[in-house]
Amino acid sequence: MQQVAELAAITTLVKAGLLRPYLKKSEAFNIYGRKNIERWLEQGLITPRKDGDHSAAWRLDRVELETIARAISIYYCLPP
Repeated sequence: MQQVAELAAITTLVKAGLLRPYLKKSEAFNIYGRKNIERWLEQGLITPRKDGDHSAAWRLDRVELETIARAISIYYCLPP
């Protein structure tokens, strides 16, 4: 329940404009770990967005990242 409440709080803060809705790829690497982000991208669990063409920076949806991270956390904390 705590995971769900925290995710709801983050979603609310994003919708209220108190948290940025997107993270740069490098910020996501720092928060969630480079290997996790690369694996989630490879598996199609998260969708990168680009601001423009060619060399534009990638953006990753904060709520999408939090949802995946918390779902994985819940999955591995449950007894088999």
